[in-house]
Amino acid sequence: MKIKYIDPFTDFGFKKIFGEEASKELLIDFLQCLIPEANIVDLTFKPSNMLGAGANDRQAIYDIYCENSHGEKIIVELQKAKQQYFKDRTMFYSSFPIRDQAQAGDWKYELKAVFCIGILDFTFEKDKTQPKEVIHTVQLKNQHNKVFYNKLKYVYLEMPHFNKTIQELETRLDKWLYFIKNIEKFETIPDIFKDAIFEQAIKKAEIANYTYEERDAYEASLKIYRDMYSVIDYAFTQGEINNNLKIAKALKSKGISIQIISESTGLTIKEIEEL
Repeated sequence: MKIKYIDPFTDFGFKKIFGEEASKELLIDFLQCLIPEANIVDLTFKPSNMLGAGANDRQAIYDIYCENSHGEKIIVELQKAKQQYFKDRTMFYSSFPIRDQAQAGDWKYELKAVFCIGILDFTFEKDKTQPKEVIHTVQLKNQHNKVFYNKLKYVYLEMPHFNKTIQELETRLDKWLYFIKNIEKFETIPDIFKDAIFEQAIKKAEIANYTYEERDAYEASLKIYRDMYSVIDYAFTQGEINNNLKIAKALKSKGISIQIISESTGLTIKEIEEL
């Protein structure tokens, strides 16, 4: 069977559907479902590459970094495979849009809200005592479980736990999660997705609409995704995730970019180059 639609869990696929200027309506619709308190009417895409304070500091390279009309910052990250220090990386990345708000002169430290969205193609640590939830909302709280600071919010989507059928979809967010997880498998378009926004998303995902260059870029992105996923998933299965050098060496041998290897393993670019 010939695949008609792209896989949103590839870098190319995710950015094609959500990360282009022509896709802004789709991203707004998705984010309105996920973080309604942000009251998103419009978005401005910002540079996805944020530099550290010094020339030798580590950078933050986001999948999507944008700002709403209120000046609030929104990071959207697609996490394709498990990473040893995934939560640490998320905290580190959220520090950039906070720090970037610093102003010279008489500034009183008033900040705009920062929202960090993680769409995960894996699950968190196994804990049989916890329910298999799809949406995890994380904020800073005090000892009485009251929100201490409401301008920093993390929302993680554990996509492997989303197993609703077409008949079970209730909310618009349900529709988006089903779309993201299953669009690659679509042969025909279910009636539930026949509205202007989803029709636009489906058109963006249809491989037949791409130029030869875009198809080549997608195939390359798909290969990177499959190679990286298989290497890191195997490492977790074998209990070898602590051996980041071994994982980095395997990824490097498959032609995965040094930047992606660095983000996946926590190793520095210099350490990877010396392998």
